[in-house]
Amino acid sequence: MNKILLFVLLFTATHQSFSQFSISTNKRYLLKDGKPFFWLGDTAWELFHRLNRIDADTYLKRRSEQGFTVIQAVVLAELDGLHTPNAYGDTPLINDDPAKPNEKYFAHVDYIIDKAASCNINIALLPTWGDKIFKDAWGKGPEIFNETNAAQYAQWLAMRFKDKKNIIWVLGGDRLPRNESDINIWRAMGKAIMKATNNKAVISFHPQPNNLGSAEWFQQDSWIGFHMFQTGHCRNVAVYDKIQAVYNLAPVRPVMDAEPIYEDHPVCFNAKDLGTSNAYDVRRSAYLDLFAGAFGHTYGCHDIWQMYSSGREPVNGPHFPWQEALNLPGASQMIFLRRLMEAFPMVDRVPDQSILVQGNTNPAERIQATRGNDYLMVYSTAGKPFNIVMGKVSGRQLQGYWYDPRTGKTTVIATITNSGTKLFTPPSPSYGQDWVLVLFDEAKHYSITKR
Repeated sequence: MNKILLFVLLFTATHQSFSQFSISTNKRYLLKDGKPFFWLGDTAWELFHRLNRIDADTYLKRRSEQGFTVIQAVVLAELDGLHTPNAYGDTPLINDDPAKPNEKYFAHVDYIIDKAASCNINIALLPTWGDKIFKDAWGKGPEIFNETNAAQYAQWLAMRFKDKKNIIWVLGGDRLPRNESDINIWRAMGKAIMKATNNKAVISFHPQPNNLGSAEWFQQDSWIGFHMFQTGHCRNVAVYDKIQAVYNLAPVRPVMDAEPIYEDHPVCFNAKDLGTSNAYDVRRSAYLDLFAGAFGHTYGCHDIWQMYSSGREPVNGPHFPWQEALNLPGASQMIFLRRLMEAFPMVDRVPDQSILVQGNTNPAERIQATRGNDYLMVYSTAGKPFNIVMGKVSGRQLQGYWYDPRTGKTTVIATITNSGTKLFTPPSPSYGQDWVLVLFDEAKHYSITKR
């Protein structure tokens, strides 16, 4: 063989691009193709398990139109994912053996991942829901994994999808490890994926609600690329404090909320007394999390995670078929969040409550601040006024506007001098009237681009 050709083949084999994702130099953000990547996610946990290809096309196309960039989905799904067949009558494993995957089932997974790529959507791929590691009061299981077959299964998956450019790996699946044995099973999966991808994979872990998210067990593990929280489905939880705690850990890793309060979900699982969550609830979670230091955010909808439709057993009282729920207001408003975050340099953005004179306000009226080198944003949850300590960003004069999270519309304010302390009063203070103040160095001419 020609020596030059042999060199090219060897170089290609050893430098194959397993993943387009990486972590920024400052270890705070996710990159794709070397550029800042904004994670706007949706939890479609049952996507592979319950939707046929026509329905999957509908779902992915609509989420793409709405600006979503990531879909979180599970291969071995939660709702009896091992024994209830997918839309084509196939189960994922032969005899529940992780070493014996069913090719027909995985061909459907292949199709959906490729379709997502064609819609400019990335898949946060969970190899399994956590009840396959251990079954608890609500998980159907069965328990099928140990360290050995967990590593085998994860390696097989990683090798199968090594050429897919739109995969981010997520272990966990709504479970908190009980002991070192559970932890070691997840570690075996993480290490196997990294080995199969020449350490190119970007991996996280999705837990149940807890204090430190995935950092509680895996902060020192080299295979974990960024940390995830699940904060559950209650209103006015001080998630921002938890995100800040992990943000400040060493070694530094990106952090995000991968399952906040869902739209149209029984609040704290108690619709009778507390009602059902709404668009305002999901907006508050998104802006507070991001301004507290999260690099991205996952929206969720109670009707969509389970892909509810007539003829299916409802879980915790969904109200709409998933096709209708695609257009709930909270989902449609997430694009305004993405536009705002992408309008400014993302990688130098940091949380900074020192911008505010106000103290640590309660979650229902929380005021949260973030800034880059030459811009700042302040989110007022209930539209309450606040005082800003100026001089925290560059520029003698600052331009700015009020940003409406419900519509994406801006109301320009007069140019102000970047010194002293100044009071800002949002346009409409009341329940459901959240606002973002945006100020930036007038020399920069930042603008929001519609997409």
